Amino acid sequence: MANKVIISGGGTGGHVFPAIAIANALRSIQPDIEILFVGANGKMEMEKVPDAGYDIFGLDIRGFNRESLAKNITLPFKVVGSMLKSKKILKDFKPDVVVGVGGYASGPILMMANFLGIPTLIQEQNSFPGKTNISLAKQAKKICVAYDGLQKYFPEDKIILTGNPIRRSSVLIEGKREQAIEMFDIDASHPTILVTGGSLGAKTLNDCVKANIQKFVDAEVQVIWQCGGNYFEPLADELVDTLPENIKLTPFLTHIDYAYSIADVVIARAGACTISELCAVGKPTILVPSPNVAEDHQTKNALALVNKNATILVKDSEAKDTLVDTVLSLLHDDNRRLTLGENIKSLAKEDADETIAWEILKLISK
Repeated sequence: MANKVIISGGGTGGHVFPAIAIANALRSIQPDIEILFVGANGKMEMEKVPDAGYDIFGLDIRGFNRESLAKNITLPFKVVGSMLKSKKILKDFKPDVVVGVGGYASGPILMMANFLGIPTLIQEQNSFPGKTNISLAKQAKKICVAYDGLQKYFPEDKIILTGNPIRRSSVLIEGKREQAIEMFDIDASHPTILVTGGSLGAKTLNDCVKANIQKFVDAEVQVIWQCGGNYFEPLADELVDTLPENIKLTPFLTHIDYAYSIADVVIARAGACTISELCAVGKPTILVPSPNVAEDHQTKNALALVNKNATILVKDSEAKDTLVDTVLSLLHDDNRRLTLGENIKSLAKEDADETIAWEILKLISK
């Protein structure tokens, strides 16, 4: 009989793509393994997971709304409903192990799995874990982490330093520069900046680029600008007659490997998945942590790299005044770029997906 694994979580690309990477690694090691995803209705996993060839169940669950307390009135009912649906999913599918990668759906399904005595494994992506994972870790069998020092939050004997799973196709950049030049229609004789706000985009980064287009033109710098799907149409409409040729606006980079291959500097948020990709490609990077995340974990992720001289951190609140000047200055400092690129590359763990997959299979064998 084939082994069965449930992988739960999502909400953003930072949770969805590592989850899919783990599933792909499991299937590569054990082709007949049965894998079921559990996500949150209305979130991107409900589209991306089927696109990757896996089945998914959606829970009617969301997080606590800090901006409007009134919108949390139905939250307890959603949690109870999600727990009951999780119980049915577990009873019907009968998994050998349940894996949580973070996101709204991880909580209910892992809580119910622990209650039913099904082994659980947590994949903690950040340098500062959320309260849900800290709570779930008490009964989890293994906790796969991407940063040192998490024994402050988790039982030390359960921790395995694996790194974060990444989309391998996104970090294979060797030999792609010439094709990238053609793909983006850019001039190889001028430096190129990649600006990416992740799968959902980042308003702060978009505002910074938009406000400083003339600076980029004057500096003869090219910008590949991934603005996010929600921001693309308003920006494209606003800039339709004024966007210069050296600024390449796009909602999402399906082949971000080509953008990485041509970039001299990358500007990004500090999500765990993004950082893991940046470590793998080894490009000098400026991180602008999002302030709109639980426990300000993106700042803590970025500081873990800053402490190893592997990135430059620009605060979100200061980005409007300093970000573009910082990146232009970095482009003129060859030694600093070389140091940052070498140091961030030294932190890469490119086989995290396989390492985590083997830990899951070890739990099954027990």
